[in-house]
Amino acid sequence: MRIGLFTDTYPPYINGVSTSVHMLKIALENLGHEVFVVTVNQKASSYDFEEDGHIIKVPGVKTGIYDYRLTSMYPLKIAKKIKKMNLDIIHVHTEFSIGSFGRIIAKQLNIPIVATYHTYYEDYLYYVTKGYFNYISKNLLKTLTQFYADKTVNSLIVPAEKIKDLFINKYNYKKEIAVIPTGIAIERFYKENVDKKKKEEIYKSLKVDKDDFLILFVGRVAEEKNIEFLIEAHKKLVKEDNKYKLIIVGDGPDIKNLKELSKDIKDNVVFAGKSLWEDVPCYYDIADIFVTASRSETQGLTVLEALASSTPVVCANDPSYIDAIVPGSNGFVFDTEEEYLENIKKLRKDNKLREEFSINARNYSENFSSSKYAKRVLDVYEKAIKDYKNFKNKYIEEIIG
Repeated sequence: MRIGLFTDTYPPYINGVSTSVHMLKIALENLGHEVFVVTVNQKASSYDFEEDGHIIKVPGVKTGIYDYRLTSMYPLKIAKKIKKMNLDIIHVHTEFSIGSFGRIIAKQLNIPIVATYHTYYEDYLYYVTKGYFNYISKNLLKTLTQFYADKTVNSLIVPAEKIKDLFINKYNYKKEIAVIPTGIAIERFYKENVDKKKKEEIYKSLKVDKDDFLILFVGRVAEEKNIEFLIEAHKKLVKEDNKYKLIIVGDGPDIKNLKELSKDIKDNVVFAGKSLWEDVPCYYDIADIFVTASRSETQGLTVLEALASSTPVVCANDPSYIDAIVPGSNGFVFDTEEEYLENIKKLRKDNKLREEFSINARNYSENFSSSKYAKRVLDVYEKAIKDYKNFKNKYIEEIIG
């Protein structure tokens, strides 16, 4: 099968969507398919063609939102190249410029199209508007979801049941929805595959002691990730035991505020900054546990990465993580700060329990391998292609009479 993946973000830029698309590309190729990626260039004036034309980067302009860039709605130079690709399916991973371009191309070339909804905008819009402009916000959400309701989109993939419920119950979505938790390249995070030299370099850079208990967060440093909760809770942990160290890996707009918030425990909170994609597994391997209080995820890929790294997880009790965490087996979930602190202390004090969670985490991560994910996505592709052909044949029959 010849597959086109359309995305506004792709490595070397690191976030959940870029990681997901990159992983899917590799997994599909390993299954014998030919995959093309159309994405945004970090350069504003040039087209880049990588991997013998299998990765096409369209000139992008800054949006002012993190490192995101957008392109023109219809880059003609690329449209001609896509026509020559003879794609069997187009899979869009964005609602914005590249996604709209993918829809237009699919319609022009009579190619069935599949879309994946990655971002839980319900929470993100609240953090932007702070409850103001509710009418405008709701209309914007409606516009975004119309991207998927449009008849040009043949199949919709979402990573969690809570997103499916959102589309059905709130947005009155009528089409079929496939719930497929995003997979990860789990082997990349296995302890035996971690670069030991690089891990040692990173460990030294953190300036922690051998007997410190390292609590890790990995992700964008932004308000919707609820890192403030982790820092406030950490202040209470440090009062009881100065060996608790919170490691925050990532960068974002909230970094200054969080550094100010943690200044009274600055020796116990390490802001490691943005990590190179290839170095991320080292941080999981260094950590004793992984934590997140975010409730704005569609799935929470960092939780899966932690599991594959054999790192026990303590996370918010949110539907985003329901497929990944088996409470009392590979991690804990919490609703309150009191529960969060209790879970951390329990894992700190009980080495045997932590080792048991570690083994279970690694084993459970097998459910989210990139290969299994790609096979499930392929099932959606095949159905979309079949349904599209049936629709076309029916349409032709009606015209002929």
